[in-house]
Parts: sequence; structure tokens; C-alpha cells
Amino acid sequence: MNPVQLISRKRDGAELSAAEIGELIGGYVRGDVPDYQMSAWAMAVFLRGMTTAETAALTDSMLRSGVVFEWAKGGKRKVDKHSSGGIGDKVSIPLAPALAACGLEVPMISGRGLGATGGTLDKLEAIPGLRTNFSIEEAQRISGEVGCVICAASEKLVPADRKLYALRDVTGTVPSIPLITASIMSKKLAEGLDALVLDVKWGSGAFMKSRADAAALATSLVNTGKRMGVPTVALVTDMNQPLGRLAGNAVEIDESVECLQGAGPADLRLLTIELGAELLVATKVASDLASARTKLEKTLDDGSAFAAFERMVAAQGGNLSAPRPRAARVVITAERSGYIQQIDTEALGWAIIELGGGRKQLGDQLDYSTGLEMLVRIGDQVSAGQPLVEIFAGDRGRDSAKRMIQQAITIGDAPVDPPPLIAERIT
Repeated sequence: MNPVQLISRKRDGAELSAAEIGELIGGYVRGDVPDYQMSAWAMAVFLRGMTTAETAALTDSMLRSGVVFEWAKGGKRKVDKHSSGGIGDKVSIPLAPALAACGLEVPMISGRGLGATGGTLDKLEAIPGLRTNFSIEEAQRISGEVGCVICAASEKLVPADRKLYALRDVTGTVPSIPLITASIMSKKLAEGLDALVLDVKWGSGAFMKSRADAAALATSLVNTGKRMGVPTVALVTDMNQPLGRLAGNAVEIDESVECLQGAGPADLRLLTIELGAELLVATKVASDLASARTKLEKTLDDGSAFAAFERMVAAQGGNLSAPRPRAARVVITAERSGYIQQIDTEALGWAIIELGGGRKQLGDQLDYSTGLEMLVRIGDQVSAGQPLVEIFAGDRGRDSAKRMIQQAITIGDAPVDPPPLIAERIT
């Protein structure tokens, strides 16, 4: 069947077979299906949606458009975690070595900053000398030797996603849940995983602004993973305020190290343990979530997770003991007394970009020394003149970032309850 017929059928609400979807994706990667036809199909999916079977077929076709990780039988169980992104979301950095310290292997393919949200690779590259670009063979070697690696996707991995994502970006079809699902899951399942956990965020600093939309995406991701034979669980978590205290690049490495040494913010530690516990249970390293939490807590407190992180950084060429400078501190204070009612967390992310901590255009050079530290949380009572945020800033964008951050924090007269960190568990 030619692409025009498939577009027409999808637009009319018909369910496409796995063979039809595979033929379309294969043709697009080869160049036989032009961009304008693929754009029309993506719009039909955006408007009509896809069934779980169609989404799984799309995911499978995309992951098989390139090479996939192949592992020798009898090795350690392979696991990974994906987050939909947020401000201060550094969980991957302590989680991967903590899981390695528990006997699992984590071949984590990660990304750079997208929009207002920071990227794990950008944060790691604040460590002097650290590399994130490896061939698939190099990534597998480091993962096998150390127990974990965090790196960028090879160009050979899921080329269909790179082509389709660029097309979605210019056609307004990025928010389609089936297309988001296939994009995320094709990259993760190409790693040859035994289990996957997903952190789907909702709120002012998340891609999904409502909890209902986040739950819908989480359900689609979990259903697709399970249909493709990979045990998958998702947690819907809060992003109405930054995770942890610090947001930026070098500062988030500092906070991750604190977590790996048994300290750091309670919310970062809790989410790291909860996400990791799901994977320990899924791979039968632990019999239940309670014992899994205990195992992970032990790795953070006894130094074994930090030791695994040190080995990973060294294997990726980084020098963890080299200085990671912070720019000069600037304090932002409360203009009135009251309660912290809301935080426009996305605006905080744009403020970090304004300081040079993220990219406005592809190819922008990052200033790893910039960022911010949150001194208050939603629900806190504050007095006029009390410090709310400290920013780490040079001259670049400092004044505009200060204005953005001041406007992002709403202080009112009425007390409010802070949102729960973990809103929902979807299996």
C-alpha cells in the first residue's frame, strides 16, 4: 500500500497493521517517503491517535531502523530509567551508579537540554574531561566494566526517531502521545533492556502541565513497554518546583555527589530510591519494594554508589576532583511577606538559559558555572526581604534572569499545602 493510502486510512480513523506501519517507517528512513507525506501522516496521528498495538508497532519499527544493543547471554540484568524532564532533575546521575552497586548494569542513553529543561549530558560535561559521545561498542564496554555508562545516542541508533522528531518539531505534532511514546521507547528499548522505569513529570516546569496528561503519557509508555516484552513501570512526579535545591550544570553535579555520599536534599534522595526500587523488584534483585529501598539506601550511605560513580566518570575520561567553579552569587529576596503559593518552574529554566547555562540556539557554548539555588519551597512562610533564591551569574543575562526569577515566585496571604513528590504509580 502506498503512503497516500496509509495517510488516508489513518485520517479516517482506521487501525493500521504492524506491517503497514513498518513499511511506512522503513520507506521514510530510506528516503522513499518524502517529508511532506510523512508530515501528513504525523498530523493524522496527532488528530486521530493510535491504539496500543499501533503505538507498539511504531516503536518497534523505529527501534529496528538502526542497530540495537546485543548482549552476551548470562550477564548482568540490563536496566534503565527515562525522565520526561524538568528543572533540577538530576536523578539519573546518582541512580545509575546506585543500581550498578546493587549488581545491575545500566547502559543509559541520555540527552541534552530541551527547551527550558536541562540535559543530563550537559550536566555531566561540567566535569572536566568527561566524554559522552561513544560508539555503541565503546558504550557497551564501559557499561560492562563499570556497571553503568551515561552517554549520547550513537547516530546508528534509531535513525527513524531523529528524522521524525525533526519533522514533528516543525509541524506542530510534538505533543502527540503516541509519537512521544514511540520516540522515547524506541531509544530505550534499543538498549536491549530487561526492565525500564519511567519518571513522567507534571506541573509548571514539565512538558505535561496537568497531572491527567502526564498520567495518560505514563500509561501509554507502560503499555507499550509491556507489549514489547519489557517490564515497565512509571511514576508520575511533581515538577511544580525544582527537584532538589540546585539547578544548572556544575551545581547539579555537586548536589548529585552529595546524594551519592548519603546527604543532599530529601526529595532527590527519595525519588532516586523509589525509581531504583522499581527496577530492583522488576529484575528480582529484591523481592519487594521495601527491601529494594533498603538496598539502595545502603549503597548511598556506605559509599559503594559513589565509588561506582567515580569509576564511571574515570572510564568516560572525566576528572571528578578537578574544580567545578560557581559564578558569583546574587541573592533575590522576597518583596513582601506571606506564603510561597506558586513557582513558575519553567521560567526558572529559561532564566538559567539566560545566564548561559543552556542553549538558545543549537551550537551555543554553555557556561557550566551558572545556575541557581532555591532557598524556599511551595508552602513556606516568608518575610519581606528574606532570601528566596541565590543565582550563580556572570555579567551575561544577570539582570534579566533576576527579573524572570522574581516574577516566577508568587507570594500570597493564604497558606498552601506543598504538592506531593510522587503523585501516582502506573503499572
